[in-house]
Amino acid sequence: MSVSEERAGVELTNLDQPLGPDAGATKRDLVDYLDAVADRLLPGLAGRPLTVLRALRGRAPFMQKNVPKYTPDWVPTVTLWAEASHRDVRYALCEDRRTLLWFANQRAVEYHPTLGTAADVHRPTHLVLDLDPPADDAFSAVVAVAHLVRRALADCGLTGAVKTSGAKGIHVFVPIDDAAPVDDVAAATRALAARTEALDPELATTAYIVADRGGKVFVDSTRAGGATVAVAYSPRLRAGTPVSFPVAWSDLDAVHPSDFTVHTAVAALSGRDPWRTEMPAPQTLPADLIEQGRGIPVARVAAMHEGKRRARARRDAAG
Repeated sequence: MSVSEERAGVELTNLDQPLGPDAGATKRDLVDYLDAVADRLLPGLAGRPLTVLRALRGRAPFMQKNVPKYTPDWVPTVTLWAEASHRDVRYALCEDRRTLLWFANQRAVEYHPTLGTAADVHRPTHLVLDLDPPADDAFSAVVAVAHLVRRALADCGLTGAVKTSGAKGIHVFVPIDDAAPVDDVAAATRALAARTEALDPELATTAYIVADRGGKVFVDSTRAGGATVAVAYSPRLRAGTPVSFPVAWSDLDAVHPSDFTVHTAVAALSGRDPWRTEMPAPQTLPADLIEQGRGIPVARVAAMHEGKRRARARRDAAG
């Protein structure tokens, strides 16, 4: 028999169903976890257009931006123009426990807000570097590169907070004030990635094309503008259902992403909110960092042109 109950006026159904074949968690586990961390997770979602990853039974997981037609009228939404798809998108704003529980009942496992608020989605409130390992078992290398990012930040008078991505890598968040327009924030992000790579080019790379990374940790500088990033404390639809977990810089060498799951993260918090306590106050981006970044091509654009150049070279060689 299907198990159901009600919380905060939200009917929760099919709570005994697994989230996926290797999730190691049921829908109840998801609901219980999100309910337990709601006061920590919601500040990272408030005011930000939200994309979720849903895992419906019998369907492949999918990213959802547009809210479904059956969304309750008490779920706040904002409609924004999507330049890529040339259409209006009606996003949810998840700002209270009731809305979060409604999403949980929709089997929304992952929560990816924009870096800017709905008031100006293209003005990020944080500079973000996403560190990706070359292999699943290379997390120690990602930690080493995270420390390089911290050095690069310190060299230009900045500080940031760090969290596991909940997947294989690490996110470094640098809170910024509103002094710099979005293009300058993107430029500063590229420059910070380049400075990190320069500190140890044998360990870190900014190469966007996977084949060019040479087994190094990828320092991804493309999280700017209207980009989204998994919010702190968000579950991830991976084996064991890990969560994106904030840690102190001093603890980073002693953790692994698999340490924090929907089953273990609440106990690991011990009543704390490390994302709030570890996050510095907003900072002004240095002019020299922005200026350096202006001279660095946007990674995706450079990779696209390089891909076309290599394709032409292959055709010429074969012809």
